[in-house]
Amino acid sequence: MAEQRQRALSTSGEALYEILALEKGATHDEIKKSYRKLALKYHPDKNPDNPEAAEKFKEINNAHATLTDVSKRNIYDKYGSLGLYVAEQFGEENVNTYFMLSSWWAKGLFVVCGLLTGCYLCCCLCCCFNCCCGKCKPKAHEGEEQEFCVSPEDLEEQIKKDMERDGETPIVLQPTNVTEKTQLIGDGHRRYHTDS
Repeated sequence: MAEQRQRALSTSGEALYEILALEKGATHDEIKKSYRKLALKYHPDKNPDNPEAAEKFKEINNAHATLTDVSKRNIYDKYGSLGLYVAEQFGEENVNTYFMLSSWWAKGLFVVCGLLTGCYLCCCLCCCFNCCCGKCKPKAHEGEEQEFCVSPEDLEEQIKKDMERDGETPIVLQPTNVTEKTQLIGDGHRRYHTDS
């Protein structure tokens, strides 16, 4: 269904102007004036027995909402209803990128790069191995320590040692007989006191 809708979308950007009986490039005031006139003519309250008038009224509202929004109107004028669909799917800021990447020259460049490198996977792996962990890997400056990973068990042991050295014993177990009268005594050491 999405493919059928996408095929039906126009790239000319004229249909919404035609709904409002305007030429492409009409001013904001012309859009507003035409919308008011057509909205009064096709309003469902004025045409209670005509379901086509209600559909026409919805189309008029949609056209007005799109053409009065500056960013949507710019996208519509440039890319048509397909541009609005792309903006809805990927965001308004990504419309230009989408159409640039779907252009014939971008697809051709992709194919040429694939043919020149032999395959896309080899190109990606070559770049990754050389730049991330190969001879082109950035070197650490002199005097800086190299980053290293610590296992969670070693880190936990180091934290316990640091706390014991500072005179604090880490709390490893919760009190067994806890009541509402359990208090935290703050004399510098962490201890729990219960009334039992």
